[in-house]
Amino acid sequence: MLSVSLEKILEKNKMSLIVSIPRNDPALAYAAMRAGADAIKMHVNVEHWASGNSFASTEAYVESFRDIREQFSGPLGVVPGGSFEAIKANELKKLTELGFNYFSIYAHHMPTWMLELNKYEKTFAITSDYSIESLGNIHDLGITAMEASIIQANEYGSPLTFKDILAYRYIVQNTDVPVMIPSQRLLLPSDVAPLHTAGVNAVMLGAVVIGQTEESIERAVASFKNELDKL
Repeated sequence: MLSVSLEKILEKNKMSLIVSIPRNDPALAYAAMRAGADAIKMHVNVEHWASGNSFASTEAYVESFRDIREQFSGPLGVVPGGSFEAIKANELKKLTELGFNYFSIYAHHMPTWMLELNKYEKTFAITSDYSIESLGNIHDLGITAMEASIIQANEYGSPLTFKDILAYRYIVQNTDVPVMIPSQRLLLPSDVAPLHTAGVNAVMLGAVVIGQTEESIERAVASFKNELDKL
């Protein structure tokens, strides 16, 4: 299936809705699709702290990933590993064959050879340990977007505050690529408008907000999509 690029949706939409699926289960991805997800993100080779789930290597999910790609024409992303050592070139090649067209990875986990993967759109995440001032212009490095994963782990699931809005706005003002905000906070649909005003290009809903069932995912994604449609 010919898929839409992540760059295109980030350019076209006032704000995009990305859903990070808590398990590599096609039924959960389909629930996000039905509710209006613009892009979907899966995981391999990761111990996912927020969801409590572990993800095996690509080979364990080949049929699941094929099924998801057949049903979804939007950007399909992958976190290819939870550490520098977990990133394998042969798996990245296999994932492109399965229809993945962008990757999402912490910058400190990303080998430099990944910058040469021309079949992927490249996104990376920063943590609170990163110096925002050191980022600057990064689009010319081939980067499509940046994920601002700046909330400390001990604050996961707490409400979004104006302090967070100020931090996200500062990041937006200090880089030249679209900024995506993951739901490390317990984001509410009512947070969409303030995030948009701060210049955020996409919200990425994960387990903290959407839960881990088809019903909870469809309900949460639909509620955010409703707010995005009002922008």
